[in-house]
Amino acid sequence: MADEMTQQALAERVGVTRQTIMAIEKGKYSPSLEVAFKIARVFGKPLEEVFQYKEASR
Repeated sequence: MADEMTQQALAERVGVTRQTIMAIEKGKYSPSLEVAFKIARVFGKPLEEVFQYKEASR
């Protein structure tokens, strides 16, 4: 797809490192609310479309 964004480009637009974006994508790191909203804004989507919260089983 020609309009895909690289992890580095997203990281620069959001103000985090590429490693942070990679960790978020792999589910190894939960972003702060500020970063989550910034990522959603970059893609022009509501936060709920970009991130889902899964409660841990008890």
